[in-house]
Formats: sequence, structure tokens, C-alpha cells
Amino acid sequence: MSGFVFNEKPIRIERGEGSYVYDDSGTEYLDMGASYACVPLGHGHDAVQEAVTEQFEKITYVQASYPNAQRTALYELLAETAPGDIDNTWLCNSGTEANEAALKFARSATGNSKIVATMQGFHGRTMGALATTWKDKYKKPYEPLIGDVEFVPYNDSEALEEAVDEDTAAFIVEPVQGEGGINPATRQFLQDAREITEEAGAALIFDEVQTGMGRTGTLWAAEQIGVVPDMLTSAKGLGNGFPVGATLVRDWVAENYGSHASTFSGGPVISAAAGATVSTMVEEEIPAHAGKVGQYLQDELEAALGDDVRDVRGEGLMIGVEVKRGANRYLKQLAMDHRILALPAGRTVIRLLPPLTITESEADQVVEALTELLTDT
Repeated sequence: MSGFVFNEKPIRIERGEGSYVYDDSGTEYLDMGASYACVPLGHGHDAVQEAVTEQFEKITYVQASYPNAQRTALYELLAETAPGDIDNTWLCNSGTEANEAALKFARSATGNSKIVATMQGFHGRTMGALATTWKDKYKKPYEPLIGDVEFVPYNDSEALEEAVDEDTAAFIVEPVQGEGGINPATRQFLQDAREITEEAGAALIFDEVQTGMGRTGTLWAAEQIGVVPDMLTSAKGLGNGFPVGATLVRDWVAENYGSHASTFSGGPVISAAAGATVSTMVEEEIPAHAGKVGQYLQDELEAALGDDVRDVRGEGLMIGVEVKRGANRYLKQLAMDHRILALPAGRTVIRLLPPLTITESEADQVVEALTELLTDT
């Protein structure tokens, strides 16, 4: 598989520190993608490194049939920090696996099969999660996928109310669509979703694989909306670079989850990484910092870019800049000319998902670079 390429050569990342990564020639890049939001505390964070090293010296893995102190502590920490009465956690290895579990749990707990999802949504690449993902380019080679999935327009409460019925197991939705173009849901839409699913006896699933772990300004995006879903999925930033996912569920789902399991569910080293990540997030008030710097960055981008772009939108440090032509050419120029790494979100959106620890001065570097690339002046 090829790497990110500019000047006909791939960038071969060798190491990272804080908000920066370094290639094999020692060239420094400001990492405004955080490897798809997977290192919210930045590269090489001391607390995570120490927790992993300490646990690695004891035992690297023990199956979930046996209690382990790191796994148990992570269960308790996630229950304490989850919104509302979401008190149960199932651990896994990735975001798509967390969503796959949520869909299975919904069908088992409700006895229904229908899943409702949103247009432009992205929930993963395994067969169940993929069936709830919108774009055909991800799905066509693998069809037929699981059936009984219906899509509704994002932020359309009327369409959602019509789609969710007595046969519906769940509605799955991202509080901010990531791959779909950095599209924030309205508070009203998610509040309506809560009422609609409750009335139908269906589960409401918030896919917080990308929005979770402080990315939008609170630990969970659900906290800002004032809605407690029945299930909440997490991954990407949960282990600050270590592969871990989680499906957090309310009691009524946990009591009827079926027989789902995973060999590598919550290994001690991975649980140590996740525990250190979540603890640091809370103790150092990282989400609040992300909200402050994210608002600063968004305001500065809007002021600098103006009519030269179609839109600047997002929540916290999950920001999309919608350009008038393809985004990839600008991403290559950012890397080549400004030593800044960013991501696409669809064909025309530059996606900024930096470590949540970035400073305003680092944000200024991004504004300056994008202004040079995107404005006519």
C-alpha cells in the first residue's frame, strides 16, 4: 500500500513528538491530521508511554475470561465519564468493530432487524458497519451486505420520524459527520432522534469514533447536545495511538446483548494506554483546551479565507474547509511547501484533526499556510 506522496516520493514518518512528526530525513511536519484523530494527546505522550511500559513488563495479554486490573479500571473510568446512565462497556480493537457490536446489540436487545442510518454517514468497513455507511465506493465490491438498512438525510427530523417504525432496531448517527465532509448535526435533530427512537422502542447509537475523546470541546459530543443515547461507540483517540475501541451501552441493552465476544477485548497493555489517555483528558482538561483553540482556529480561518472558500465549519478541533476545487492538490501543497499534514473529507473538504494539545501559535501557522494557498491575494 502506498504512502502519502508528494514530489513523487512518499513521506516516510519515523518518529513523532507532540504536534509534530519527522520523516526519515529528519524533516519536521506539523501534524494537523493526528493520524485520523488517533493521537489526541500528541505523539509520544509521557503518561501513555509510562502506563504502557509499566504494564508491558508485567504481562502483555490475558484473555477477557480472567479479570485484569487495567481492564477493570478502564471499565470503571469509562462508566464514570460517559454521559448519563451509560454504565456498561464492551472493549474491542477498532471503530468499525465497536459499531459492528452496537448494531448486533441493538438487534439482540430489541428483537428487531431494521437499521436506520444517514446519508453521507461513515461507520466502518466490516460487513455490518459498512452496510450503514452511505457511499457506494466503499460498499459495491462487497455486496450483498447485511440487509434491512434505510438511509435518511442528515438533519432531517421528518424523514427520520417516517423511517423509524415498530420494526426498527436502531438509528446510528455521527454527531459530526467526519468522512462525509465535517457536517455537524443540529441540536434539534439529535434531540428529535432521541424522542423518535424512544417512542418506537429502538436504540439510539451515537457513533463517536471520531468526535469522542475531547475532539469537539467536551469529552463526548453528546454532552454538548444534552442527549443520552442508548449506545455510544468510541475508538480512534481512545488509546492515543494504540488500537482500541469501545461500545458503551445502557443497562437495557447490556441485559440483552446476546453472545458477542472478541479474543483481544481489553488486553492489559491496551487498557493501560486507554486508561492513561482518558485520565489525562479529564485531569488536564484537554477537551476545554480543544474547544478554545478550535474556536480560535475556526474564527481565524473564516476571517482570513472569506469568499475564497465555500465554507469553514466544524466543532472544536474537528474542522472542515470546503474549497472550490479538489482538496487533494492543496493537501499536497501544504505538505510540500509548508510542511503541514492534513486530511481530505470527501473530494472538496480539507479536514483538520490535530492533536488536541496544539497551541494558538501552531494554529496560526495553519491559517497562514491556507491563506497563502487559497486566497487570490
